[in-house]
Amino acid sequence: MRITFLGNGDSMGTPRVYCDCSVCEEARASGSNRRYRSSLLLEEAGQEPMLLDCGPDWRGQMERQGLKHVSKALLTHAHFDHIGGLTEWADACRWLEKTARLFAPGEVLAEVRQRFPWIERHLPMTVNDEGMRYGRWTITPWKVNHGKNGYSYAYFFEDEKEGTKWAYCSDAINLTDAQKAPLSGLKLLVLGTSYVEEGFPMDTRSVYDMKEGLQLAEEFRPASVIFTHLSHDVDVRVNYDLPAHVRLAATGMKLDV
Repeated sequence: MRITFLGNGDSMGTPRVYCDCSVCEEARASGSNRRYRSSLLLEEAGQEPMLLDCGPDWRGQMERQGLKHVSKALLTHAHFDHIGGLTEWADACRWLEKTARLFAPGEVLAEVRQRFPWIERHLPMTVNDEGMRYGRWTITPWKVNHGKNGYSYAYFFEDEKEGTKWAYCSDAINLTDAQKAPLSGLKLLVLGTSYVEEGFPMDTRSVYDMKEGLQLAEEFRPASVIFTHLSHDVDVRVNYDLPAHVRLAATGMKLDV
């Protein structure tokens, strides 16, 4: 499976329009720190490409990839930074006279319907609580703590032929032992870590920081770890002395699993 990082930013993206910190100013100038809201493009031989989340930067992300249509998407939860592009996508489907299918756990789709009651005319929805297939991969969602923001879902991918496993967990914190179970034996973990070290009280937080992410990586030892959902606290110009198997996601970065 080929993974393309369409976006690697937190809910506000970088630069933040109101902010003149050094990271946001650099993002405006050279763009090394420019980040769009978190989203992946998944591609598997013999299958149509599939999005993982569809945030408000969807249109620009599609343009940068030279894509005019994608026929399916997985959703992690119904927060705006993960579903804000659905209205534009639905409108594109209307103009193209096509439909595209959304896959997510039932409670996530229920929230999407509540916010956009008309959207299923162009983006029909399929519940995937029990898992689904994508080529030779099985995809299984599992519910995770999202701190002050309630819940999100992470996704576990397993290649039935090779046994390769990887996971995407963009919005989580304080995972319970049961919620950590799918992290064992992974070739790749994509984990949301919004700050280098977040100094706010735990009851006000919603996503791991990089320090906590490294602790989680040390606990489960995936072969490779990529930190995403990065805020303007993270500066790609800084050497954070990350272990060799850990790196920061970058816009447009591609890798094969």
